[in-house]
Amino acid sequence: MLLNPLQPWKPRATIVGMPPAVSNSDSTSTHLITRLRAQDAEAWSRMTDLYGPLVFYWCRRSHLQQADAADVVQNVFAAVASSIDRYQSQANGNFRGWLWTITRNKINDHFRAIQRDGEAAGGTDAQAHLAQVPDAHAAYQPSESGDDQDREEFSALLHRGLEQVKAEFEERTWRAFWRAAVEGDSTADIAAEMGITANAVRQAKSRVLRRLRDELGDDSK
Repeated sequence: MLLNPLQPWKPRATIVGMPPAVSNSDSTSTHLITRLRAQDAEAWSRMTDLYGPLVFYWCRRSHLQQADAADVVQNVFAAVASSIDRYQSQANGNFRGWLWTITRNKINDHFRAIQRDGEAAGGTDAQAHLAQVPDAHAAYQPSESGDDQDREEFSALLHRGLEQVKAEFEERTWRAFWRAAVEGDSTADIAAEMGITANAVRQAKSRVLRRLRDELGDDSK
């Protein structure tokens, strides 16, 4: 059975290792990685709001207690801050996969520390938990055949991303996108009911999804 957090994860006021909160207002890029590397304070805040709940979920899913999970989340984002300049996308990879790799390493570090302390004290079950830490792709981008809760958490991430970019679009563009991408209405029906062309509907969907990928740090275009 998966361990559910008792309440949503909330970031601390500051995260050790995060760049100074000096906003880079000259940056015109909307891509998450570019803005993080520029030490854009707003981008760091948006990133922790966006991914904090997901990293917390990964920690709880890996059998960490709530307080320990919160500590590991802080360690994860401190590691992101110290290594973002070295981030390189992999084939078919994205920021989410890189973040999962960091998270998994920090979870393993946590259990190894418990194991060392337990062995010195006469025993621990940390080794069993180490063996249960989820592996690779399914943890950060679940498939249709994957775990329901993983899919729900991934969906929640997408919706947080959409909330962050919604204000950047005109109401008509957003409506066309939402009906096409979320509600699944046909392009023809949306165009007829909104009094726009089918191409305008497709463009609205494409624009919002491209901006969402930027907000998520996704490398695919």
